[in-house]
Amino acid sequence: MYSAQPPLEFIPPAFNPLLLTAIHLLLPQWLKWKTSINTIEAENVETLAKLYHQFQTGKVRLMLAFRHPKTDDPFCLTYLFSQLLPQVAKQQNINLQYPIHAHFIYDRGIPLWAGKYVGWLAANLGGTPIQRGKADWTGLRSARDLFINGQFPMAAAPEGATNGLSEIISPLEPGIAQMGFWCAEDLQKAGRNEQVFIIPIGIKYSYIGEPWEAISNLLTELETASGLKVKNTNNSTDLAIIYPRLLSLAEHLLSIMEQFYSKFYHQTLPDEKISNGEIQDRNESLAYRLQAVMNVALFIAEQYFDLPSRGNWNDRCRRVEQAGWNYIFREDFKDIKSISVIEKKLGDRVAEEAYFRMWHIRLVESFVAVSGTYIRDNPTVERFGETTLLLWDMMNKIKGNNPLHRPELGKQKVKITIGEPISVSERYPSYKANRVGARQAVAELTSDLQQGLEKLLVE
Repeated sequence: MYSAQPPLEFIPPAFNPLLLTAIHLLLPQWLKWKTSINTIEAENVETLAKLYHQFQTGKVRLMLAFRHPKTDDPFCLTYLFSQLLPQVAKQQNINLQYPIHAHFIYDRGIPLWAGKYVGWLAANLGGTPIQRGKADWTGLRSARDLFINGQFPMAAAPEGATNGLSEIISPLEPGIAQMGFWCAEDLQKAGRNEQVFIIPIGIKYSYIGEPWEAISNLLTELETASGLKVKNTNNSTDLAIIYPRLLSLAEHLLSIMEQFYSKFYHQTLPDEKISNGEIQDRNESLAYRLQAVMNVALFIAEQYFDLPSRGNWNDRCRRVEQAGWNYIFREDFKDIKSISVIEKKLGDRVAEEAYFRMWHIRLVESFVAVSGTYIRDNPTVERFGETTLLLWDMMNKIKGNNPLHRPELGKQKVKITIGEPISVSERYPSYKANRVGARQAVAELTSDLQQGLEKLLVE
């Protein structure tokens, strides 16, 4: 991605049932071999089984809106479809036709950093890509068609991206709600009477043991890499020692980043609330400083691409990301052979600079859901592990290393919880009334979906 290239091509879904069969057979062993997941359990699966049966009998269209804390989430959902759902359906005497699967929406940028084979795999499993930062009409048409006509229900992550935290949900993007209403609209136009439902699905990770020693060792690694000098407490698993170490590391890294952006990007970071004593709590100070650094990092990228600094963190990140893709994957480079050598080299310079400007948003993406009090509010080993890994993510991005080689702190179990289905069809009359009603209906459905997912965190 350091060179200018033709525009990104749409990867059409091309479901291959033989590939899905092979994945279903290999998945249980693959999970234990390649991930930290040891067991996967699910609750309220009978609700999904009943709706899936209604889907297969042509009574409903379904959107599975799942939580997205980690990149392992799609494997967990595949396990749900291939192992847990068939078992519960059999126990409840619910007749389901095989294969049991879901079409899904994925970010078109994933194959760019994870490898082209991921794009091939996603396409052959019935996935359809979308470019998140723009009106990707080709991607939207494909997703819309699959929702109304696909062989399987749809699945998508309404958060839009992973946030690394099992117990905090990022603000939902409105796209899932909008697609639900589009599906209801398309069904009405086609004279079909299926009902449209969105099903919230919670995914929560927890450690089977308590890997305090692994967390302590990772902290030592991060402290060493950041140049932080600490007392000889590196082998301690005492919470009274580990928590201050984590806070000190976060403060030290923030100081480094503040100096980086002040010295080399000539940015002034606000510190009035800390200097005047308005903020004295250590955690609140961290949160305040982190927000300031994130804002500056995004502003630098936005300034380069001439973008407005508005919206939440995810909105701003997606806008910068798409601007970067536009500089790298050029519409005017469709016929790249007709481009002169000088034009191509200048295009490469622009692409290279755009790629490095996008680097700033990668740092921000690691912390979009960080509150500053996540551990203090509930000091579990899971929250310690997740926060320490987010710091590892940040340092790994600074180093420019492979993001897929994340440390494994310990074996985990996964709890999948099926929420109560939300009827889109019941809300459709309000949606179609007028433009104001449509906007309000989308906002209310998104809000209800957010609440539905948040409810699953405590069940």
